[in-house]
Amino acid sequence: MGIEFEMKYSATPEQQDALLAAYELSCREIRMETTYYDTPSAAFSDRHITLRRRMENDVSVCTVKTPVEGYGRGEWECGCDDILSALPKLIALGAPEALAVWAAEGLQEVCAARFTRQAADFNWNGAVLEIALDRGVLIGGGREVPLCEIEVELKSGAPEDAISLGMLLQRQFGLQPQKKSKFRRALALARGE
Repeated sequence: MGIEFEMKYSATPEQQDALLAAYELSCREIRMETTYYDTPSAAFSDRHITLRRRMENDVSVCTVKTPVEGYGRGEWECGCDDILSALPKLIALGAPEALAVWAAEGLQEVCAARFTRQAADFNWNGAVLEIALDRGVLIGGGREVPLCEIEVELKSGAPEDAISLGMLLQRQFGLQPQKKSKFRRALALARGE
């Protein structure tokens, strides 16, 4: 199983710009269009599982994320143009086999996100982290709300390194921790919560 470990912070465009300037980050830009899926009975979201298809600069990537302790999440992904075709591939990579059982009920689009990511690799205490600055919108229930956040994701090293850099950035730029994923926030929008 792949483990995704990241710290996430709500931000303003000004906070993102200040971080870019302070650390002189050389970023790659990725256009992202994400569609999140669930069954009519909410079999995935009720289990805190995220199932998505994301276009990343015109490349389709399908992903499933499952809960684990702490800041991390189980994560499997594969290149595939269709979420139903991706499920067997994700299960073959180690995602829970129950995904196929739940998906037999049928999958539907429940919410979405559209944003531009500026991402840069960052070395910190011997760890390799990715700093990602996302700006765009969350979409659900026929509505859109602005999205502006900063993520610190561990690529290699110890989780404590991501935590320490995240805490430093939080203090330095006055960032607010964001406990909910993009999916959870877009789903709440779709549900009118």
